Amino acid sequence: MSVRLYALDGCPYCEAVSDALDDAGVAYETEWVDALHSDRDEVKRVSGQRAVPVLIDEDRGVTMSESANIVEYVERSLA
Repeated sequence: MSVRLYALDGCPYCEAVSDALDDAGVAYETEWVDALHSDRDEVKRVSGQRAVPVLIDEDRGVTMSESANIVEYVERSLA
C-alpha cells in the first residue's frame, strides 16, 4: 500500500488524520510541509491547493483534503 500524508507539525487536523491512520493500522509516509502557505509548492502540485492535511492513496488513485473527509475515507476504505 502506498499512502502519503502531507502534514504540518502541530496541526490538530493533521494529527487527527495521523491518529486515524494509526488506529486503522495503515502504513503511510508523512511529508512534512513548511508553515508558510507560499512555500507549499509540493502540496499544490499534488492536490491543487496549499492547505493540509492532504492524503494520497496511490493504490486507489485517491487524493483528498479536509481532515473530516480523510478520516471518514480511512475508516471506510483503509481500515
